[in-house]
Formats: sequence, structure tokens, C-alpha cells
Amino acid sequence: MRITRLADGELFNPPGHTGVGPVRLQGGDATPTDEFSVVLSHYLPGATAGLAPQVSETVYVVLSGALVMTSGGEEATLQPYDSVHFTTGTTRTVENRTHLPASMLVIRATPRTEEQI
Repeated sequence: MRITRLADGELFNPPGHTGVGPVRLQGGDATPTDEFSVVLSHYLPGATAGLAPQVSETVYVVLSGALVMTSGGEEATLQPYDSVHFTTGTTRTVENRTHLPASMLVIRATPRTEEQI
């Protein structure tokens, strides 16, 4: 069993994100997890994650607040405990259009290199 306390999570700044405070809880250099990562992302009012392709299969779970997901010309507002799945290569945006913060859990498979395929 490997526990990561929130206070020990790895803070980072992903490209294309504005007003977002992500904390890596599992995966990355700080943990031995190599098949997936788990990130807790906090979106301030007006925060965005710009249009970007998913580097691997990804699931988002909204924990609090409301976030608008846009992909392939479709737009959906996710509320607490709603989730969305994106396949590798799917492009998406994420926006907090409310006046309250929102939090989301991001579970992402680790991208494979050509040698691993």
C-alpha cells in the first residue's frame, strides 16, 4: 500500500492551462506507479484548459462545482460525480464558467512509447 497525502502531492503547471492548480497524487516521478496517473485539479472561476489532444486514455471526474467540457463540436456541463472518458488523440477543452471554484480528479493511462507497443 502506498499512500500519498494531499500535502505531499506534486504541484505542476501543465501547458495550456490558465487558473488551474493541479496536484499529482499518483504517477509521475514521485511514485512507482507506471501504468496511470491520478491528479486532483482545482479550477478557479474563469479557469481553462485549452484545446489539446489526449496523450492517452483519460477519465475526468468532477468532485465539486461545475465544468464545461467541449470535444468534437459537443459541449457538456459536468456536475459533482459526473465523469467523462476521452480516448487517445481526442481533443478537448475544459472551462469553469461559474463564479465558484471547481475540483476534478483526472485519471490518465501512461502514454506508451513506440518501443512498448
